[in-house]
Amino acid sequence: MSDKKLSTNPLIVLLELVGAKWKLLIIKELLIKEMRFVELKKKLGCTAKVLTACLREMETDGLIVREEYEGQPVKIEYYLTDIGYTLKPVLDSMTKWGKEYKRLRKLMEKYNNETNIPWS
Repeated sequence: MSDKKLSTNPLIVLLELVGAKWKLLIIKELLIKEMRFVELKKKLGCTAKVLTACLREMETDGLIVREEYEGQPVKIEYYLTDIGYTLKPVLDSMTKWGKEYKRLRKLMEKYNNETNIPWS
């Protein structure tokens, strides 16, 4: 686990741990199943450098586990810790909000097109 000093503000703690776009998407994928690096990279479409940095930070913060299995080649899988799984309702809520925002935005754009009133 990380020795970094956490903010006293819980929202800032959340943002520091998973506020990056890629970290949220990694968690989303690992909620479904454990995955290998190449699988995650393919699903997310991010660079290897970015994915490596995010995975290392998330492992240090205790959100994921990097499991190495012997063999040729060595097999490495990533999965969420129990703490990582506690983020499921957070992601579910964010997904619900995102869908609702898109719905409302579409309604506002339709209304504005009909009335010629700009949306601000």
